[in-house]
Amino acid sequence: MTKRALILLEGSRYNGPLYVHAALQLGLHAIVLSADPAQYGYLGAEGIEAIRVDTANLETLIRECSRLHAAYDIAGITSVGDSFYATVGKLCRHFDLPGPNPTSIERCCDKFTQRQLLAEAGVPIPAYRLVKDARDVEGAAAEIGLPVIVKPAVGTGSRGVRLCGTLEELADHTTYLLGGKHIWQSLPRILVEEFAQGPLYTVEIMGNEVIGIGTNDFGPPPYFISRECIIPAPLTDDEHVSIADVSMSCLRALGLCWGPTGVEIRWTKHGPVVIEVNPRLHGGTTSQRVQLACGVDLITEHIKLVIGEELDLRRRHSHTAAVRYLIPDRDGTLEWIGGDSEAAAVPGVVEVKFYVQPETPIIINGDLRDYIGHVIAASPSFAETETILQRAADLIDWSITPFSTPGEQERLVAP
Repeated sequence: MTKRALILLEGSRYNGPLYVHAALQLGLHAIVLSADPAQYGYLGAEGIEAIRVDTANLETLIRECSRLHAAYDIAGITSVGDSFYATVGKLCRHFDLPGPNPTSIERCCDKFTQRQLLAEAGVPIPAYRLVKDARDVEGAAAEIGLPVIVKPAVGTGSRGVRLCGTLEELADHTTYLLGGKHIWQSLPRILVEEFAQGPLYTVEIMGNEVIGIGTNDFGPPPYFISRECIIPAPLTDDEHVSIADVSMSCLRALGLCWGPTGVEIRWTKHGPVVIEVNPRLHGGTTSQRVQLACGVDLITEHIKLVIGEELDLRRRHSHTAAVRYLIPDRDGTLEWIGGDSEAAAVPGVVEVKFYVQPETPIIINGDLRDYIGHVIAASPSFAETETILQRAADLIDWSITPFSTPGEQERLVAP
Protein backbone atom coordinates (compact mmCIF):
# COMPACT_ATOMS: atom_id res chain seq x y z
CA MET A 1 0.00 0.00 0.00
CA THR A 2 1.30 3.49 -0.91
CA LYS A 3 2.29 5.54 2.15
CA ARG A 4 0.27 8.66 2.94
CA ALA A 5 2.69 11.55 3.23
CA LEU A 6 2.62 15.10 4.53
CA ILE A 7 4.97 17.56 2.84
CA LEU A 8 6.32 20.29 5.11
CA LEU A 9 7.93 23.29 3.43
CA GLU A 10 10.93 24.27 5.56
CA GLY A 11 10.82 24.01 9.38
CA SER A 12 11.63 25.87 12.59
CA ARG A 13 13.44 25.46 15.87
CA TYR A 14 10.23 25.69 17.89
CA ASN A 15 7.22 24.30 16.05
CA GLY A 16 9.08 22.18 13.50
CA PRO A 17 9.56 19.11 15.73
CA LEU A 18 5.95 19.39 16.93
CA TYR A 19 4.60 19.33 13.38
CA VAL A 20 6.71 16.33 12.49
CA HIS A 21 5.68 14.47 15.65
CA ALA A 22 1.99 15.24 15.05
CA ALA A 23 2.25 14.00 11.46
CA LEU A 24 3.79 10.73 12.62
CA GLN A 25 1.09 10.32 15.28
CA LEU A 26 -1.52 10.68 12.55
CA GLY A 27 0.13 7.85 10.63
CA LEU A 28 1.67 10.10 7.98
CA HIS A 29 5.13 9.90 6.46
CA ALA A 30 6.76 13.31 7.07
CA ILE A 31 8.70 14.82 4.18
CA VAL A 32 10.50 18.13 4.77
CA LEU A 33 11.57 20.15 1.74
CA SER A 34 14.30 22.63 2.63
CA ALA A 35 17.01 24.68 0.98
CA ASP A 36 19.24 23.58 3.87
CA PRO A 37 17.93 20.54 5.80
CA ALA A 38 21.04 20.52 8.01
CA GLN A 39 19.77 23.59 9.88
CA TYR A 40 17.01 21.49 11.47
CA GLY A 41 18.59 19.05 13.90
CA TYR A 42 15.33 17.15 14.49
CA LEU A 43 15.24 15.85 10.90
CA GLY A 44 17.53 12.98 11.82
CA ALA A 45 14.72 11.15 13.64
CA GLU A 46 13.24 7.95 12.28
CA GLY A 47 10.29 8.31 9.92
CA ILE A 48 11.30 11.75 8.59
CA GLU A 49 12.50 12.28 5.05
CA ALA A 50 14.44 15.47 4.33
CA ILE A 51 15.05 16.65 0.77
CA ARG A 52 17.25 19.53 -0.31
CA VAL A 53 15.44 21.73 -2.82
CA ASP A 54 15.25 25.41 -3.75
CA THR A 55 12.17 26.36 -1.69
CA ALA A 56 12.19 29.88 -3.15
CA ASN A 57 11.42 28.53 -6.64
CA LEU A 58 7.78 27.52 -7.16
CA GLU A 59 8.41 25.60 -10.40
CA THR A 60 11.17 23.59 -8.75
CA LEU A 61 8.84 22.76 -5.86
CA ILE A 62 6.09 21.67 -8.24
CA ARG A 63 8.52 19.32 -10.00
CA GLU A 64 9.74 17.88 -6.69
CA CYS A 65 6.20 17.37 -5.37
CA SER A 66 5.22 15.72 -8.66
CA ARG A 67 8.17 13.36 -8.30
CA LEU A 68 7.16 12.52 -4.75
CA HIS A 69 3.56 11.98 -5.84
CA ALA A 70 4.74 9.05 -7.94
CA ALA A 71 6.05 7.30 -4.82
CA TYR A 72 3.60 8.47 -2.14
CA ASP A 73 -0.03 9.35 -1.61
CA ILE A 74 0.47 13.04 -0.89
CA ALA A 75 -2.23 13.75 1.70
CA GLY A 76 -1.35 17.41 2.19
CA ILE A 77 1.22 20.21 1.96
CA THR A 78 1.84 22.86 4.60
CA SER A 79 4.52 24.92 6.33
CA VAL A 80 5.45 25.71 9.92
CA GLY A 81 5.78 29.48 9.49
CA ASP A 82 4.36 32.22 7.29
CA SER A 83 7.45 32.92 5.15
CA PHE A 84 6.52 30.04 2.81
CA TYR A 85 2.79 29.89 3.50
CA ALA A 86 1.77 31.69 0.31
CA THR A 87 3.87 29.20 -1.65
CA VAL A 88 2.07 26.40 0.21
CA GLY A 89 -1.24 27.84 -0.97
CA LYS A 90 -0.04 27.86 -4.59
CA LEU A 91 1.19 24.28 -4.34
CA CYS A 92 -2.10 23.14 -2.82
CA ARG A 93 -4.05 24.75 -5.64
CA HIS A 94 -1.78 23.16 -8.24
CA PHE A 95 -2.25 19.69 -6.77
CA ASP A 96 -5.92 20.21 -5.82
CA LEU A 97 -5.30 19.87 -2.08
CA PRO A 98 -6.86 21.77 0.85
CA GLY A 99 -4.90 24.91 1.61
CA PRO A 100 -4.89 28.65 2.29
CA ASN A 101 -5.66 31.36 -0.25
CA PRO A 102 -2.19 32.44 -1.47
CA THR A 103 -3.33 35.95 -2.39
CA SER A 104 -4.74 36.53 1.09
CA ILE A 105 -1.53 35.22 2.66
CA GLU A 106 0.69 37.47 0.54
CA ARG A 107 -1.40 40.53 1.40
CA CYS A 108 -1.33 39.69 5.09
CA CYS A 109 2.44 39.10 5.19
CA ASP A 110 3.06 42.57 3.78
CA LYS A 111 2.47 44.68 6.89
CA PHE A 112 1.73 47.82 4.86
CA THR A 113 -0.88 46.10 2.69
CA GLN A 114 -2.31 44.48 5.82
CA ARG A 115 -2.63 47.91 7.45
CA GLN A 116 -4.38 49.29 4.36
CA LEU A 117 -6.93 46.48 4.23
CA LEU A 118 -7.66 46.68 7.96
CA ALA A 119 -8.09 50.45 7.78
CA GLU A 120 -10.44 50.17 4.80
CA ALA A 121 -12.58 47.72 6.79
CA GLY A 122 -12.76 50.06 9.77
CA VAL A 123 -10.63 47.85 12.04
CA PRO A 124 -8.93 49.94 14.77
CA ILE A 125 -5.15 50.13 14.09
CA PRO A 126 -2.30 52.51 15.02
CA ALA A 127 -1.49 55.47 12.79
CA TYR A 128 1.18 54.45 10.26
CA ARG A 129 3.31 55.62 7.33
CA LEU A 130 5.32 53.70 4.73
CA VAL A 131 8.75 55.16 3.97
CA LYS A 132 11.85 54.23 1.99
CA ASP A 133 14.64 56.52 3.19
CA ALA A 134 15.94 58.23 6.32
CA ARG A 135 14.46 61.65 5.56
CA ASP A 136 10.98 60.18 5.14
CA VAL A 137 11.35 58.25 8.41
CA GLU A 138 11.94 61.48 10.32
CA GLY A 139 9.03 63.17 8.55
CA ALA A 140 6.67 60.30 9.30
CA ALA A 141 7.67 60.32 12.97
CA ALA A 142 7.01 64.07 13.15
CA GLU A 143 3.52 63.57 11.70
CA ILE A 144 2.64 60.71 14.04
CA GLY A 145 4.46 62.01 17.12
CA LEU A 146 7.18 60.34 19.17
CA PRO A 147 7.52 57.67 20.43
CA VAL A 148 7.04 55.55 17.31
CA ILE A 149 7.69 51.96 16.34
CA VAL A 150 9.99 51.52 13.34
CA LYS A 151 10.08 48.16 11.60
CA PRO A 152 10.49 46.44 8.21
CA ALA A 153 7.30 46.18 6.17
CA VAL A 154 7.99 42.47 5.67
CA GLY A 155 9.55 40.26 8.32
CA THR A 156 9.00 37.90 11.24
CA GLY A 157 10.29 37.21 14.73
CA SER A 158 10.44 40.91 15.74
CA ARG A 159 13.59 41.31 13.62
CA GLY A 160 14.34 44.98 13.08
CA VAL A 161 11.45 46.18 15.27
CA ARG A 162 12.35 49.02 17.65
CA LEU A 163 10.63 51.63 19.79
CA CYS A 164 12.16 55.04 19.09
CA GLY A 165 11.48 57.78 21.63
CA THR A 166 13.95 60.41 20.44
CA LEU A 167 15.25 61.73 17.12
CA GLU A 168 18.65 60.21 17.93
CA GLU A 169 17.13 56.76 18.48
CA LEU A 170 15.16 57.20 15.27
CA ALA A 171 18.29 58.06 13.28
CA ASP A 172 20.30 55.20 14.82
CA HIS A 173 17.69 52.57 14.02
CA THR A 174 17.10 53.90 10.51
CA THR A 175 20.85 53.65 9.90
CA TYR A 176 20.78 50.08 11.19
CA LEU A 177 17.92 49.10 8.87
CA LEU A 178 19.23 50.82 5.76
CA GLY A 179 22.99 50.60 6.40
CA GLY A 180 23.49 46.95 5.53
CA LYS A 181 23.20 45.33 8.97
CA HIS A 182 19.57 44.23 8.63
CA ILE A 183 18.89 41.35 6.22
CA TRP A 184 15.83 42.27 4.16
CA GLN A 185 13.39 39.61 2.94
CA SER A 186 12.22 41.96 0.18
CA LEU A 187 12.96 45.45 -1.15
CA PRO A 188 13.72 47.80 1.78
CA ARG A 189 10.50 49.44 2.96
CA ILE A 190 9.99 50.75 6.48
CA LEU A 191 6.82 51.17 8.51
CA VAL A 192 6.68 53.99 11.04
CA GLU A 193 3.80 53.42 13.45
CA GLU A 194 2.17 55.04 16.43
CA PHE A 195 3.07 53.30 19.70
CA ALA A 196 -0.26 51.93 20.90
CA GLN A 197 0.18 51.62 24.66
CA GLY A 198 -1.55 49.05 26.82
CA PRO A 199 -1.42 45.33 27.62
CA LEU A 200 -0.85 43.03 24.64
CA TYR A 201 -3.21 40.14 23.98
CA THR A 202 -2.63 37.29 21.54
CA VAL A 203 -5.61 35.59 19.94
CA GLU A 204 -5.32 32.01 18.68
CA ILE A 205 -7.80 31.16 15.91
CA MET A 206 -8.48 28.04 13.85
CA GLY A 207 -10.73 28.66 10.86
CA ASN A 208 -13.31 31.09 12.21
CA GLU A 209 -13.22 29.95 15.85
CA VAL A 210 -11.31 31.69 18.63
CA ILE A 211 -9.56 28.95 20.59
CA GLY A 212 -7.91 31.10 23.23
CA ILE A 213 -6.75 34.58 24.20
CA GLY A 214 -3.45 35.01 26.01
CA THR A 215 -1.44 37.91 27.39
CA ASN A 216 2.23 38.79 26.87
CA ASP A 217 4.69 40.58 29.14
CA PHE A 218 7.68 42.08 27.34
CA GLY A 219 11.27 42.64 28.32
CA PRO A 220 12.65 46.20 28.57
CA PRO A 221 12.32 48.61 25.61
CA PRO A 222 13.29 49.44 22.95
CA TYR A 223 12.77 45.80 21.95
CA PHE A 224 9.56 43.78 21.78
CA ILE A 225 10.64 40.38 23.06
CA SER A 226 8.03 38.36 24.90
CA ARG A 227 9.36 37.52 28.35
CA GLU A 228 6.31 35.81 29.81
CA CYS A 229 3.14 34.58 28.06
CA ILE A 230 0.02 33.33 29.84
CA ILE A 231 -3.14 31.74 28.48
CA PRO A 232 -5.98 32.36 29.10
CA ALA A 233 -5.60 36.06 29.84
CA PRO A 234 -7.47 37.41 32.89
CA LEU A 235 -10.28 39.19 31.02
CA THR A 236 -13.82 40.20 31.84
CA ASP A 237 -16.56 38.68 29.66
CA ASP A 238 -17.02 42.02 27.88
CA GLU A 239 -13.29 42.35 27.18
CA HIS A 240 -13.14 38.79 25.84
CA VAL A 241 -16.08 39.42 23.51
CA SER A 242 -14.61 42.72 22.31
CA ILE A 243 -11.20 41.20 21.51
CA ALA A 244 -12.77 38.20 19.78
CA ASP A 245 -15.05 40.45 17.69
CA VAL A 246 -12.17 42.65 16.54
CA SER A 247 -10.16 39.53 15.66
CA MET A 248 -13.01 38.18 13.52
CA SER A 249 -13.23 41.52 11.73
CA CYS A 250 -9.53 41.10 10.85
CA LEU A 251 -10.20 37.73 9.23
CA ARG A 252 -13.01 39.18 7.12
CA ALA A 253 -10.90 42.18 6.07
CA LEU A 254 -7.94 40.03 5.06
CA GLY A 255 -9.80 37.07 3.57
CA LEU A 256 -8.36 34.65 6.13
CA CYS A 257 -11.13 32.12 6.55
CA TRP A 258 -9.05 28.91 6.34
CA GLY A 259 -6.57 27.45 8.79
CA PRO A 260 -4.73 29.00 11.72
CA THR A 261 -4.42 32.73 12.43
CA GLY A 262 -2.74 34.63 15.23
CA VAL A 263 -3.86 38.18 16.06
CA GLU A 264 -2.01 40.62 18.34
CA ILE A 265 -4.09 43.32 20.02
CA ARG A 266 -3.22 46.12 22.45
CA TRP A 267 -5.92 47.21 24.88
CA THR A 268 -5.48 51.01 24.85
CA LYS A 269 -7.43 53.82 26.47
CA HIS A 270 -9.59 53.74 23.33
CA GLY A 271 -10.18 49.99 23.56
CA PRO A 272 -8.71 47.16 21.42
CA VAL A 273 -6.25 48.18 18.69
CA VAL A 274 -4.88 45.59 16.24
CA ILE A 275 -1.09 45.48 16.16
CA GLU A 276 -0.58 42.60 13.74
CA VAL A 277 -2.29 39.65 12.09
CA ASN A 278 -0.25 36.52 11.33
CA PRO A 279 -1.66 33.93 8.87
CA ARG A 280 -0.33 31.03 10.95
CA LEU A 281 -0.12 29.68 14.46
CA HIS A 282 1.83 31.93 16.76
CA GLY A 283 5.31 30.48 17.20
CA GLY A 284 7.37 29.52 20.19
CA THR A 285 5.54 27.53 22.83
CA THR A 286 2.04 28.78 21.95
CA SER A 287 0.60 25.48 20.74
CA GLN A 288 1.90 23.66 23.82
CA ARG A 289 0.36 26.22 26.16
CA VAL A 290 -2.99 26.16 24.35
CA GLN A 291 -3.11 22.38 24.70
CA LEU A 292 -2.25 22.60 28.40
CA ALA A 293 -4.85 25.31 28.95
CA CYS A 294 -7.85 23.84 27.15
CA GLY A 295 -6.88 20.48 25.65
CA VAL A 296 -6.95 21.56 21.99
CA ASP A 297 -3.88 20.45 19.99
CA LEU A 298 -3.69 23.22 17.39
CA ILE A 299 -0.86 21.62 15.43
CA THR A 300 -2.61 18.27 15.08
CA GLU A 301 -5.86 20.01 14.15
CA HIS A 302 -4.04 22.12 11.56
CA ILE A 303 -2.59 18.99 9.96
CA LYS A 304 -6.01 17.32 10.00
CA LEU A 305 -7.39 20.34 8.15
CA VAL A 306 -4.53 20.13 5.64
CA ILE A 307 -5.21 16.46 4.86
CA GLY A 308 -8.98 16.95 4.67
CA GLU A 309 -10.01 15.31 7.93
CA GLU A 310 -12.66 16.59 10.35
CA LEU A 311 -11.41 18.85 13.13
CA ASP A 312 -12.05 18.42 16.84
CA LEU A 313 -11.78 21.80 18.59
CA ARG A 314 -13.69 20.81 21.74
CA ARG A 315 -12.21 22.17 24.97
CA ARG A 316 -11.50 19.37 27.42
CA HIS A 317 -10.51 21.33 30.53
CA SER A 318 -9.83 24.86 31.79
CA HIS A 319 -6.34 25.47 33.19
CA THR A 320 -3.83 28.32 33.03
CA ALA A 321 -0.56 27.70 31.17
CA ALA A 322 2.42 30.03 31.03
CA VAL A 323 5.96 30.25 29.70
CA ARG A 324 8.94 32.23 30.94
CA TYR A 325 11.56 32.71 28.23
CA LEU A 326 15.19 32.86 29.33
CA ILE A 327 16.80 35.99 27.89
CA PRO A 328 20.42 37.06 28.52
CA ASP A 329 21.21 40.71 29.18
CA ARG A 330 24.69 40.93 27.66
CA ASP A 331 26.89 39.82 24.79
CA GLY A 332 29.67 37.31 25.33
CA THR A 333 30.44 33.61 25.59
CA LEU A 334 28.08 31.40 27.58
CA GLU A 335 30.33 29.68 30.11
CA TRP A 336 27.66 27.58 31.80
CA ILE A 337 23.89 27.28 32.22
CA GLY A 338 22.16 25.13 34.81
CA GLY A 339 19.37 24.56 37.26
CA ASP A 340 17.16 22.81 34.73
CA SER A 341 16.82 19.61 36.77
CA GLU A 342 15.87 21.53 39.90
CA ALA A 343 13.38 23.70 37.99
CA ALA A 344 11.82 20.68 36.29
CA ALA A 345 11.24 19.09 39.70
CA VAL A 346 8.98 21.94 40.86
CA PRO A 347 5.37 20.62 40.96
CA GLY A 348 3.39 22.10 38.10
CA VAL A 349 6.39 22.62 35.79
CA VAL A 350 5.71 20.93 32.45
CA GLU A 351 8.94 21.58 30.57
CA VAL A 352 12.35 23.14 31.03
CA LYS A 353 14.38 23.47 27.85
CA PHE A 354 17.70 25.09 27.00
CA TYR A 355 18.38 26.06 23.37
CA VAL A 356 22.12 26.59 23.83
CA GLN A 357 25.16 24.76 25.15
CA PRO A 358 28.21 26.10 27.05
CA GLU A 359 30.77 27.89 24.87
CA THR A 360 27.99 29.32 22.68
CA PRO A 361 28.57 32.95 21.56
CA ILE A 362 25.69 35.15 22.77
CA ILE A 363 24.73 38.24 20.76
CA ILE A 364 21.84 40.49 21.82
CA ASN A 365 19.79 41.07 18.66
CA GLY A 366 16.64 42.47 20.23
CA ASP A 367 14.41 39.78 18.74
CA LEU A 368 13.43 36.13 19.14
CA ARG A 369 16.98 34.98 18.39
CA ASP A 370 17.92 36.14 21.90
CA TYR A 371 16.04 33.31 23.62
CA ILE A 372 18.31 30.73 25.24
CA GLY A 373 15.60 28.56 26.78
CA HIS A 374 12.19 28.43 28.44
CA VAL A 375 10.17 27.13 31.36
CA ILE A 376 6.52 26.09 30.93
CA ALA A 377 4.13 25.65 33.86
CA ALA A 378 0.43 24.89 34.19
CA SER A 379 -2.14 24.65 36.97
CA PRO A 380 -5.88 25.14 37.54
CA SER A 381 -5.46 28.86 38.40
CA PHE A 382 -3.74 31.98 37.09
CA ALA A 383 -2.13 32.91 40.44
CA GLU A 384 -0.87 29.41 41.09
CA THR A 385 0.68 29.12 37.64
CA GLU A 386 2.51 32.42 38.06
CA THR A 387 3.88 31.28 41.43
CA ILE A 388 5.08 27.96 40.00
CA LEU A 389 6.72 29.68 37.04
CA GLN A 390 8.59 32.18 39.21
CA ARG A 391 9.76 29.48 41.61
CA ALA A 392 11.18 27.43 38.73
CA ALA A 393 12.75 30.39 36.92
CA ASP A 394 14.55 31.45 40.11
CA LEU A 395 16.35 28.08 40.14
CA ILE A 396 17.93 28.63 36.70
CA ASP A 397 21.13 30.61 36.23
CA TRP A 398 23.95 31.07 33.72
CA SER A 399 27.24 32.89 33.29
CA ILE A 400 28.32 34.93 30.26
CA THR A 401 31.91 36.13 29.84
CA PRO A 402 32.33 39.30 27.72
CA PHE A 403 34.10 38.90 24.38
CA SER A 404 37.84 39.41 24.63
CA THR A 405 38.00 41.91 21.75
CA PRO A 406 35.50 44.17 19.93
CA GLY A 407 36.52 42.48 16.69
CA GLU A 408 35.29 39.13 17.94
CA GLN A 409 31.79 40.54 18.44
CA GLU A 410 31.80 42.41 15.11
CA ARG A 411 32.72 39.20 13.29
CA LEU A 412 29.80 37.33 14.89
CA VAL A 413 27.17 39.98 14.08
CA ALA A 414 28.22 40.56 10.46
CA PRO A 415 25.25 40.05 8.07
